[in-house]
Amino acid sequence: MLYTPFIVLALAASGGVARSPQQDYPSCDTARQHSVTGSLGGSIRDPRQAHVSVRANILQADIGTARKAGRLTASEAARSWRQVDGVRKAADGLVRKQGFLSAAERASYDRALDAIARPVCR
Repeated sequence: MLYTPFIVLALAASGGVARSPQQDYPSCDTARQHSVTGSLGGSIRDPRQAHVSVRANILQADIGTARKAGRLTASEAARSWRQVDGVRKAADGLVRKQGFLSAAERASYDRALDAIARPVCR
């Protein structure tokens, strides 16, 4: 019964109308995803690294949701999850190595995350 208020709120916000997959998953709104910002702290030392980290978190959450909804098979979800984790680790490694993430590197990671999100958004 704890979920009832959230369900009512979600239905009210959506107008009770079925939404398209692009509206269901934040990762599918690439324009908005390219503008997200993250917070510095912990192992995150660079604003562009924070951006990649936040995008990766959102995409991994969407992958889990799509798997639970049956939109992805278990193997597709696991493969996508590992790919996202690889992008995050690559960005973290570059920041450790050179101290920052360049704008070109961030754009490259954005393209990689966009490509990983395509099966979720189809």
